Amino acid sequence: MQPEVSTWLARDPDPVTREELQQLVDGNNQSELAERFASRLAFGTAGLRGIVGAGPNRMNRLVIQETALGLGKYLQQVEPQSALKGVVIGYDGRPDSRQFAHDAAAMLTFMGIKVYLTEKVAPTPVVAFGVRQLNAAAGVVVTASHNPPEYNGFKVYWGNGAQIIPPHDSGIAGQIDIAAAEPLPHHSVEDGERQGLLVWLNDDFYTEYRRALNNSPLLANQHQPEALSLAYTAMHGVGAELAESLLADAGFSKVYSVAAQREPDGTFPTVNFPNPEEPGAMDLVIAEADKHQAMLACANDPDADRFAVAVRTEEGEYQMLTGDQVGALLGHYLLTHAAPTQNLVGTTIVSSTLLKKIAESMDAVFYQTLTGFKWLTNVAMEKQTADSQFLFAYEEALGYTVGNTVWDKDGLSALVAFAQLAAELAAKGKTVWDQLESIYREHGLYINAQRSIALQPGSPPVGDSLRATPPTHIAGRGVAIIDDLKLSQRIHADGQIEQIDLPPSDVLIYHLDDGSRVVVRPSGTEPKLKCYYEVVEAMSHEDCFSHVQQHAQQAMEDLIRKHQASLE
Repeated sequence: MQPEVSTWLARDPDPVTREELQQLVDGNNQSELAERFASRLAFGTAGLRGIVGAGPNRMNRLVIQETALGLGKYLQQVEPQSALKGVVIGYDGRPDSRQFAHDAAAMLTFMGIKVYLTEKVAPTPVVAFGVRQLNAAAGVVVTASHNPPEYNGFKVYWGNGAQIIPPHDSGIAGQIDIAAAEPLPHHSVEDGERQGLLVWLNDDFYTEYRRALNNSPLLANQHQPEALSLAYTAMHGVGAELAESLLADAGFSKVYSVAAQREPDGTFPTVNFPNPEEPGAMDLVIAEADKHQAMLACANDPDADRFAVAVRTEEGEYQMLTGDQVGALLGHYLLTHAAPTQNLVGTTIVSSTLLKKIAESMDAVFYQTLTGFKWLTNVAMEKQTADSQFLFAYEEALGYTVGNTVWDKDGLSALVAFAQLAAELAAKGKTVWDQLESIYREHGLYINAQRSIALQPGSPPVGDSLRATPPTHIAGRGVAIIDDLKLSQRIHADGQIEQIDLPPSDVLIYHLDDGSRVVVRPSGTEPKLKCYYEVVEAMSHEDCFSHVQQHAQQAMEDLIRKHQASLE
């Protein structure tokens, strides 16, 4: 037996994964053993995420314990008050999540660090809220969000209530490596309780979050909420109880919850993939909405940090809004209702630029960040001033945050805000589709698409070849500006160069002379190139909406086809 395998077997506290690993050894399954021990599950800015199983390249109790010890060591190094301030820990409804959360709590209390541990499953935004509410040094959510059932994860928040960013990610990772080579302490949640270092977060904690949202001026807009009907699904996740309570608090009485998906179930029995963006994932909630002729079919993902919605059309069908459409609608709505000094809105480099256009038209302050909500919130904290308080941020992958109650994406507050937006429109005799068309007529019709190109493993970085010979045209359109985020430079066609105020990242953004945009970035996790496209079609109040839509769609198809061909 290889030494690292026998060492792992001796350290692993879980009889289930020990047995799993022993069977691989007994069966001489060298390829599987090699894959599990080739590397350690990498800890990054999203924390850990991976398939549950035995070995260092999997999610399991030993990996969780070593990770918690690494986090504790790092906190003690950089935050002198961390033991007193403590760490908030919550978890989702996946089979191993409660055990993993308890293991993390046990390791941190062993180190003398106070832990606030939820008594039951918790939506991710509730834990993020708790970090600041309890003035904790950090927070942890054991969740794999909308990943398939075989996954789990360990998501870390800093004391500011936002997801960690550099240098904390690499600092924690370094301490995890040290912890993995040291003897493992034997300590339990009960031991932590006896020490007086474990505080259980009960229903009062969830009520604090609920009260905070109910008291937010941004979620106080009540226009005949009782007249709006909506269907809702928690998608076998942890959002139902709070989602239903918050909607009831806001006066929405016609809420129809999908019973088959209401309770937490980490096997996700009714969906192939528990991500509202995936085909078929919204089928049951749309069927529920159709049964009641509801205006909206709403969903949270399993940890309730994302929000998705399908809206009833004039023809009585339900059509999904894209993340960018929801972002534009919420951004416009919130800027219309917020105090003049609450005017800071942002989105990411791969999301639509429509929010920027809306913000400019309302004299609001717009900012843009790299992909990932960790950037949206951490940058917002830096940028806000007394005259420009943070209001709203979103990313195209269905992530939104309304105000600063939670410094991370929050599918629950987004649900309430969107329901209030729709109710206000309905009270004026308008639909969500009318409002979207009105925004397009003012600013142009923006459509966005994403495509991925598979690359050969080990192939040279595409970005390098694109930088070596920068394109002057893409799909017959002139390249007006290239944003090279690796060099932090904005390069104009006439040769003028400006500096870009974003952290370096291997991303190229091509701004085309007709207002279109192409973003190219390699995936951080697999050998593929991600391409994001935006087409903007000018539109007047007289233009036929369906004709403009059709023209924009044709322009998008042409842009994608020709750009993809140029990369082959």
